[in-house]
Amino acid sequence: MARWTLTVPLDSQSPTPRFVQIARALAEDVRRGRLRPGEPLPGSRALAVSLGVHRNTVLAAYQELEAQGWIVTTPGLGTFVAEMAPEDASAEPSVQAAPDVGFVMPPAVETRALPRGSSAPRGMLSLLTGSPDVRLLPSELLARAYRRALKRGGQRLLDYAAPLGHAGLREALAGMLASLRGMAVTAETLLITRGSQGALDLAARTLLRPGDSVAVESPGYLPAWDAFRLTGANVVPVPVDAEGLRVDVLEQLGPVRAVYLTPHHQYPTTVTLSAERRQRLLAWAKASRVALIEDDYDHEFHFDGPPVLPLASQDREGLVLYVGTLSKVLAPGLRLGFLAAPAQFISRAASVRAAVDRQGDGVTEAAVAELLEEGEVQRHVRKMRSVYRSRRDALVEALRASLGSALDFTVPAGGMTLWARCAPGVDAARWAEWGLREGVGFVHGGHYTFDRAPLNALRLCFTSLQEDELREAVRRMAGGLEGMLKDIHR
Repeated sequence: MARWTLTVPLDSQSPTPRFVQIARALAEDVRRGRLRPGEPLPGSRALAVSLGVHRNTVLAAYQELEAQGWIVTTPGLGTFVAEMAPEDASAEPSVQAAPDVGFVMPPAVETRALPRGSSAPRGMLSLLTGSPDVRLLPSELLARAYRRALKRGGQRLLDYAAPLGHAGLREALAGMLASLRGMAVTAETLLITRGSQGALDLAARTLLRPGDSVAVESPGYLPAWDAFRLTGANVVPVPVDAEGLRVDVLEQLGPVRAVYLTPHHQYPTTVTLSAERRQRLLAWAKASRVALIEDDYDHEFHFDGPPVLPLASQDREGLVLYVGTLSKVLAPGLRLGFLAAPAQFISRAASVRAAVDRQGDGVTEAAVAELLEEGEVQRHVRKMRSVYRSRRDALVEALRASLGSALDFTVPAGGMTLWARCAPGVDAARWAEWGLREGVGFVHGGHYTFDRAPLNALRLCFTSLQEDELREAVRRMAGGLEGMLKDIHR
């Protein structure tokens, strides 16, 4: 058996997977009699070494051949050529193609994904998404909290649980929202979700029915629009200016079931909804009996003074469905968000959640509850606020030094991103393409418009890169701009 070798060389350029090539070659050798019934095959490690492939590739080939009936594996003894060849011995072993859909599917609902920094190629500096710098996450503290949570909660945390989420986390969040955001909230008016997108989806499923209309900011947050559309609702754009959502335009719309907005740091322009418009919006919602879905995705990060309190802190009529997240504070991968709303709505949302997702990750929720109760999350926020302020300042300084004539912007008072308008003659969409050639990723304004209309602006996210990385990113942006302008004037 040591003298046996595959008669067909592996082709690394072939579209056929290597494990299928190996399986076909082995089956052909059985058909030709080079491998006889009952003859032992090389071990998966030995064959992998001789072929220069990963052992898993050989294991996959053996599994495919065994499923076809060409070989048999006996635990403790090894793998052997089957005593009898398959009935259809002339057929080559192959992976059966998955069938196309055999039932009637409804028309697809259009969704529009945003660029994600996690998908950036190696070596590229990403200004794509407003994500925290996970390199600064207190991972040892988090690991310790997980261990303590499992020790204290044991099997209870691994069992089925209430769809509202971990009681300790809801209590801790309620205390934080009351003390830091001025909200009248209790554990009974909170529901823990898998990130803020989970909260948006749950609010949409609970509130909306096919044919309902939801007013949204434009430019705005596309994943929220997708959540609304997936319920069968219509999304109606309302423009944004330097004071936030144009409430005067909203008042002229026909009936809507809800308004979705990001009043603290408008997504993506970063402007704050003015005090006058806040009062006008709340009065209009009360008179119209319309729900306000407030997405306060980065409330913790304010650099030049105290934060503006949420609309929910002024709500005395039960109008606001408040969406928040811990993803921006800790890490997106933890998938922790929450929905705060009147108790009657939360009760109904919990029933909807039970039918869709059942519950969240009890261990993670318990661990983060420990960090909140011990003040570790608050300490981390204070540290990150200082770090991100310095990073904002570094980005602003670099932009002014290298791209001052190409970009016009207002320094954001908080948040995780900077919104910059391009000068006449500078095409934001083409610049973004040229930036990729230079190794820097950023998003142009057209990604955020309702009808994909061009918007000659850039959204630059500064929190996930260090100061020297931000300066290098701006240098690459300048290189991309130079290349674009030279190409235009050729």
